Amino acid sequence: MSLIEKRRKTRQISVGNVKVGSDSPISVQSMTNTQTQDVQATVKQILALEKAGCEIIRVAVPDMEAALAIEKIKQKISIPVIADIHFDYRLAIASAKAGVDALRINPGNIGEQKKIKAVVDCAKEHKISIRIGVNAGSLEKNIEKRFGITAKAMKESALINIKILEDLDFHDIKVSLKASDVSRTVQAYRLLAPKTDVPFHIGVTEAGGLYAGIAKSAIGIGMLLAEGLGDTMRVSLTRDPVEEIRTGFEILRALGIRSRGPELISCPTCGRCKIDLFKIAHDTEKALLERSSKIKVAIMGCAVNGPGEAKEADIGIAGGDGKGILFKKGKVIRKIDQDKLVEQLLMEIDNIENEKSGDI
Repeated sequence: MSLIEKRRKTRQISVGNVKVGSDSPISVQSMTNTQTQDVQATVKQILALEKAGCEIIRVAVPDMEAALAIEKIKQKISIPVIADIHFDYRLAIASAKAGVDALRINPGNIGEQKKIKAVVDCAKEHKISIRIGVNAGSLEKNIEKRFGITAKAMKESALINIKILEDLDFHDIKVSLKASDVSRTVQAYRLLAPKTDVPFHIGVTEAGGLYAGIAKSAIGIGMLLAEGLGDTMRVSLTRDPVEEIRTGFEILRALGIRSRGPELISCPTCGRCKIDLFKIAHDTEKALLERSSKIKVAIMGCAVNGPGEAKEADIGIAGGDGKGILFKKGKVIRKIDQDKLVEQLLMEIDNIENEKSGDI
């Protein structure tokens, strides 16, 4: 059974024009780290994320100025926007009126029932969905006292908050259960999965910088996806959020679930390598970031083993002594000077992309 076939069955909801649920592809999202009130900076970052493949973007809404900025932001971007709200129900209502596509709230910290109902009524009126965001670091006091900061506590919090919304006849819900450690996060989703058909937003929160964050996210998100759990995802890194999108798609690609753009494979190099493979791989990867074609590109260190080891690649280059060779499907095409390797490789990739699109 493939991972796609193994996927947990969930209801389908909408975040703007993106469908979230088991009948739709697993979407990849991120969150801006600009001040939302700074419309220009926020739009600039979102546009960069769109180019990287981001399908849903979340923005922090700490005050009314940020909520009102959403209307201007929406006018200049293409992907759906989620407003991240804590405590103040009026910010959720203002964000909905400003045109946001979904809300991220924790009903338990919104306050009394009439405030929650006001948010739900507004979400119904504007036909937007709600993500219940359960975080191990901000559990309700009574739940934490009863269960501790555990996976079971996170599951109980999610069930209580789902019931709050469903009792108000609101069902366009997804839920996240995030902790900063992998095992608690994974266990929380496992515990909740058989209890509801609400779609899951998955991720490991506060995962860390580039290396720790990628490792924890790849393991945590990868484990969940391998078990069929997850309908939309965010990799959390203390970095440029574009790195989150790149990592998210690489996780999906590695599991054979989704792919975006060319796949780059490269060798780790050894003593046989006599060209600057690190720079060549970096420059090639950077040039391929915004391409959408589904081809496999190989960057190999030596001409002796490179083409054979990468014979499944559509195209690639392998290093020699100050020169390199261009190969397709493991067959050598021609020799190229080292300083022209990347340029010639990209030119050949253009030719392949044009052939696939029927331009030539």
